[in-house]
Amino acid sequence: MYEPQRDPTTITPFIGTVTVSFSDAIIGSSKNAKLLSIPGKDPVYFLPFEDVYFDFLTRATVADHEHLGIATYWSVNAVGEAADNFMWSYEAPEQSDAILERHAAFNPRKARIEATPADDQLRAHDIAE
Repeated sequence: MYEPQRDPTTITPFIGTVTVSFSDAIIGSSKNAKLLSIPGKDPVYFLPFEDVYFDFLTRATVADHEHLGIATYWSVNAVGEAADNFMWSYEAPEQSDAILERHAAFNPRKARIEATPADDQLRAHDIAE
């Protein structure tokens, strides 16, 4: 009996805060990030556009990704430093990945990405009191 293969990719809300920095500038921070998980690969955090500071970003290139659709890449310029292909977003993601529309991911080799689970935030608050 034939059984269709399930897509092992999952997209879930990240319960906590994700902050993205470049040099000494915060490029985005969100409590509404999504987490893209693909077996065998590092997780990718996607921040909603409304939580990204586009003042530091310049739209650069567009590429077609086989499974996720058309991706737009952005360069960053902050605090006297710059990097290409710093951020990407999917203009019109495939129907199964539409939850990523108007969300952006960041190149972990160029960005400092800090993901703090909500439990850790609560513990830090309790310790401070």
